[in-house]
Amino acid sequence: MKTFPMFLRMEGRRVVICGGGEQAAQKCRLMLKTEARIDIFADQLDAELAGLAARGRVAHRRGPATADALRGAALVFVATGCPGADASLHAVVRAAGCVVNVVDQPDLCEAITPSIVDRDPVVVAIGTEGTAPVLARQIKTRVEQLLEPRLGDLAGLAGRLRGTASQHLDARQRRGFWAWVFGGAPRQMVAQGDLEQAAQIIKSALAQRQVPGATGQGHLALVGAGPGAADLLTLRAVQRLQEADIIFYDRLVDPAVLELARRDAERVYVGKAVGACEWPQERIDQVVLAAARQGKSVVRLKSGDPAIFGRADEEIAAARAAGIPAEIVPGITAASATAATLGRSLTSRGQTDRVVLATGQCRDGDAAPDLSQIMAPGTTLALYMSTRQAHKVQVGLRAAGLPGTAPVWIVSHASTARERQLQTTLDALPDTIREEQVEHPAILLLSWPKGAYSAKAQQEQSEARLALA
Repeated sequence: MKTFPMFLRMEGRRVVICGGGEQAAQKCRLMLKTEARIDIFADQLDAELAGLAARGRVAHRRGPATADALRGAALVFVATGCPGADASLHAVVRAAGCVVNVVDQPDLCEAITPSIVDRDPVVVAIGTEGTAPVLARQIKTRVEQLLEPRLGDLAGLAGRLRGTASQHLDARQRRGFWAWVFGGAPRQMVAQGDLEQAAQIIKSALAQRQVPGATGQGHLALVGAGPGAADLLTLRAVQRLQEADIIFYDRLVDPAVLELARRDAERVYVGKAVGACEWPQERIDQVVLAAARQGKSVVRLKSGDPAIFGRADEEIAAARAAGIPAEIVPGITAASATAATLGRSLTSRGQTDRVVLATGQCRDGDAAPDLSQIMAPGTTLALYMSTRQAHKVQVGLRAAGLPGTAPVWIVSHASTARERQLQTTLDALPDTIREEQVEHPAILLLSWPKGAYSAKAQQEQSEARLALA
């Protein structure tokens, strides 16, 4: 990010526009939405600007725009319509120490005018750092469609009632109250054009010190963070992150995902880093439930999908035993992300009509999955947490009938900047993982199309079983 977006208070501050034609008028229209004092430096003004000057809305300065004349301005727009004159004025503005915007010359701009969606006091600014103004306008059009015309009226009402809400409700109640105002009945009423009715029910709830729909009880959401890329989160996952009071996350969650959470949400790391101690599941359950018992909205953020090798059953059972409402918000699992990044499907009509998700890592004392019983013709197999069990995977799949020449895809950190793809054979799998130093998390992906390997596979299957015996 080369530019930093920020909203500046403009009340009573001086803004200078250099130029008197259409480009200057465009910037003037924009600044008239604020409470800034506007000075226009130009020998001649077009009819629109001249009318504004006659009514006292702007001040017309006929003298040259010297550094002394500009000094102290909060912002200067250079918009003469002449590239040469604009470049010369840019140097003058810089000498005056002012922040400058030169129309249609992004390389000379310290400040870049965004595309604006105006629902005063709700303002959405969209910028592309001057690289793609057409794209910014397209985004503006979509946002305009999302925000109802009178949303600003509701925001203004909320602003006038903030003091009352602070007096009547504590911090947690206020979050729930405003969530209801902007996501419940009041907003629906405003969208339908009934601001007065919305104001009545909001004020009534405040007078009764009520948070409509709130129970005061904590809530646990097991949220799938997906394979890594933040833009693969579901809308519901982002919503839960925005609602959370506290977020418990592990080491496989990408920091970009946490950036989508509410800024003041507490973040607690409960994962395992290499060489460090792992939080036992019982301890994680204890701290998660302790936060929920305090009435907090709790997110347990897990990589991938919590319901696939994510120990979701254990955490949901603990919450229910404690009387805490809990939900699972599914995420994109690593097998799906791996197939997508390889540009292939997990199933193929007439070839593979079954997908098996399995793991090579189980609890201490538990037997590893019997791959010879899992793998069969027509199957795509995605193996999680199996890189350290590569030799056992090889032996099990050979026993199932797959030949040593069967291709295996290895993808680590799927969908992230650290993604790595390797292709090898079943025979070479252990050596490839060792020599290439494949990092966790990684998925091993194999397919056994119908009709493939039949004669050769039967012979190798017999040999493999004899070797195992």
